[in-house]
Amino acid sequence: MLSARSLFQEILDNDDSFRLFCSIAAGGESQGGWENARIAALVPASERALAPRITRHGADEDKHGRIFNALMKKRGLKPVDVPADTDYTMLLERQGIGLAHERLRSDEPLTVPDIVTYLAHSRVTEQRASEEMELLRRHFGDHPDLGRAVRMISDDEDNHLAYCHEELLRFAAAGHGRVIQRTLRACALAEIRVYRDVSLAVMSHMGRVLGWSRPKAVLLATAIRAVYVYERAVGWRRMVSLRMPERRDALGGRATKAPEFA
Repeated sequence: MLSARSLFQEILDNDDSFRLFCSIAAGGESQGGWENARIAALVPASERALAPRITRHGADEDKHGRIFNALMKKRGLKPVDVPADTDYTMLLERQGIGLAHERLRSDEPLTVPDIVTYLAHSRVTEQRASEEMELLRRHFGDHPDLGRAVRMISDDEDNHLAYCHEELLRFAAAGHGRVIQRTLRACALAEIRVYRDVSLAVMSHMGRVLGWSRPKAVLLATAIRAVYVYERAVGWRRMVSLRMPERRDALGGRATKAPEFA
């Protein structure tokens, strides 16, 4: 029976598919680390108190990239180039979502609307990350090799999501509510399209590596498209709601260190 667990297990058991999975994940996390570091450096003077939290966010993302690279190294594997059609971060940027890398490479300070855009983009993408890591945690949280990494990354993603909720609610109370809701909706609708396209691309690459039959590949592609139809109809709404999180000031401390993988 085809299930999320059996699919992940198949990817985990094959060195080539595991290397591709970790390379894609590490690339996205490292990119997120760079983006947050640049945003922290360019925060406007009126929001400098937010800079340490953005820095912590970026440090966590960098840590996740190191974790995925360490998991490969433990199995004697080296990263592979990330296929362009699986580059979630860059594909979102091409959709005009978030802050453009060209903007982040400049030394011009960001504006408060830029910070609102960053937080709205992060709220949507961290929702996805939190859900995906919760799925992995449910199936592999006790895995002897992956368990510690999965649990740590899952906790971090939950913290990132809580931070986005809290900061966006703060900006909404300061009069940015309508802009936040418009931005969240635009981000969510773009993200679900990109997530569908990236998911199809990843499964296509995995299928070639693992030698999947055509019926299996078609079934997986159909399931991905069905998720998109649901998200396009109603599922996107979970990405735009805001509520005060139970974890307050979730990024107020220092980033935790990555675990060692012998």
